[in-house]
Amino acid sequence: EGFSGGNINRPEFKQLLKDARVKKFDALICYRLDRISRNVADFSATLELLQSNNIDFISIKEQFDTSTPMGRAMVYISSVFAQLERETIAERVRDNMLQLAKTGRWLGGQVPLGFESEKTSYLDDEFKERTLMRLIPNQEELELVKLIFNTYLIKQSITHVAKKLSISGIKGKNGGELKSSQISKILKNPVYIKSNSLSHEHLKNTGINVFGTPNGNGYLTYNKTKKITVDRDITEWIAAVGQHKGIIDAADWIKVQNIMDQNKVKKTIRLGTGASNNAIL
Repeated sequence: EGFSGGNINRPEFKQLLKDARVKKFDALICYRLDRISRNVADFSATLELLQSNNIDFISIKEQFDTSTPMGRAMVYISSVFAQLERETIAERVRDNMLQLAKTGRWLGGQVPLGFESEKTSYLDDEFKERTLMRLIPNQEELELVKLIFNTYLIKQSITHVAKKLSISGIKGKNGGELKSSQISKILKNPVYIKSNSLSHEHLKNTGINVFGTPNGNGYLTYNKTKKITVDRDITEWIAAVGQHKGIIDAADWIKVQNIMDQNKVKKTIRLGTGASNNAIL
């Protein structure tokens, strides 16, 4: 329980494969094929392991007979459709989430500094009760966000901001010190913008798909990564006007982005090379 049949990375299933290799059982019985795996390659490898150890495979629902070539072929064909069904469902869920994202709803995930998440109920068009998550302000944390933006606009250095927060003993959401990388993410996050036509145009010019009408609320961003670890191209990103109030003027937020871009360019010029007039010593 608690593990998806989409892959074979499940503790009890791994133990089952170990037992199969030492021939602890004569037959593997499952209710339905997709209870074993919904990935063709994984299922094929499992079936080969069973056959090489003379272990019968029995599926109660499909009633396969793997002792015949036709029976084995039918098993593989069924596993193809099981994988297709899994991928189709996953695609449908993803499309639905993207459509919800365009409406500016908070769909969960890491709550940004300055906010908490709250579950609320509502009635849909068919008068069925639904639940959704929304961001609610945390005033103490929002004051910290304002301090970060104001300090950066004055000093124009993330390192200086981090040092000031450290000296002042100011901590982040989970009580840890705010590192430069975290401060950079806060400064780049459009969740804090008081949206207007200027911010809309700026985000569009970066390549982001922007939705909603600018009304002073902040933006929520989605579709920035694939499988959590892989960054998507910025042209696939979604920024939608949310239901929470922004706290940073659009002009100031854009100014912060421009300063960060300029600082990034400066860092790429190495001292002591032809690109710089400054000597190392």
